[in-house]
Amino acid sequence: MPTTIPHSGRILVVDDQPANLRVVSTLLSRHGYDVVTAQDGPSALEACAQATPDLILLDILMPGMDGFDVLAAIKQDERLLRVPVICLTAMQDRDLLVRGFEAGAVDYVTKPFMAEELLARVSVHIGLKLTRDRLERVAQERQDLVNLVAHDLKNPLSSVLFASDMLLQDVCKPERVPRYLQMIHDSAGDAIGYIRRYLESQDPRRAHQAAALEGAKVNETLGWLRSRYELQTEATGLTLEVMLATNDPRVAIDPMVLNQVTENLVTNALKYAREGGELRLSARNGAPGFARLVAEDRGPGIPAMKQRELFKPFMRLSEEDPANGLSSGLGLSLARQIVMDAGGHLYYEDREGGGARFVIELPQIDPAGA
Repeated sequence: MPTTIPHSGRILVVDDQPANLRVVSTLLSRHGYDVVTAQDGPSALEACAQATPDLILLDILMPGMDGFDVLAAIKQDERLLRVPVICLTAMQDRDLLVRGFEAGAVDYVTKPFMAEELLARVSVHIGLKLTRDRLERVAQERQDLVNLVAHDLKNPLSSVLFASDMLLQDVCKPERVPRYLQMIHDSAGDAIGYIRRYLESQDPRRAHQAAALEGAKVNETLGWLRSRYELQTEATGLTLEVMLATNDPRVAIDPMVLNQVTENLVTNALKYAREGGELRLSARNGAPGFARLVAEDRGPGIPAMKQRELFKPFMRLSEEDPANGLSSGLGLSLARQIVMDAGGHLYYEDREGGGARFVIELPQIDPAGA
């Protein structure tokens, strides 16, 4: 039996001759590639629409829509622009080859081809493509981490700044000094905790998963929010009302992460709903097996046209930035992704009587199995 070399990658082979398709696809499949075939240009583009390949082997001289037409269509599709294309041609016409390169091809193989040459060229270009994809994923993961750390550090540092400003005012009430000092101490501790979790931990995702197994108590999160933000909501004219759950549900998420997600909803209310006069945080029963944490205010709410884009990255709740440049517009997008990763939901709905309501729904941990 012939030996096979394990490879990876999805290759689309386009040729109007069934015999050529059979030979090329068999050769590539034996060497571990995932092969898809198409006998004409339209079928090739349809295959690309269904699943983006990592490499295209494209016959140039085909009836109807030839290889140049396919290359032109690929240039119009942003998803396919970076997919390498190797031209298959029975001719060594210099003008045709130059035209193929100008159209976007990265290499060519003449027919009848040598198996070793075809495999070597495929291996080089698909290897470059997959390596580039991996580097881009790593770069994106690092950027996501930077965005997450930068965003999550802003809330505790803003609390430090708020408490410091209050202490510096001549009208600061003496009995409140210990509370402001405690806020500075706790917020600085949170910031250092975030840095340790995200930047010093070898695997922050595993740390989150381990903490999620223990779960977070919703009432503890609500109590933490009240302690951290009671003075800040008062300073902005909001009345903070916290309604604890009678059954104190435990939900399947890292407690630190739940604090971060809910804190984002509170800080949004501080920025955008100051005129509403009220911010209510409550725990409620959700769908069977789920618990809800609800943040609702009497602010202006979210216009209908904005609600569809509310959880997209870099979207702000209003055209103005009340945070004076400190708002990145990433908070709700990150929060929803975090909640979804925990198996839950984060959504918005208009509050009856006016205002905004954000609902976090998370799977409950069975107290008997906790």
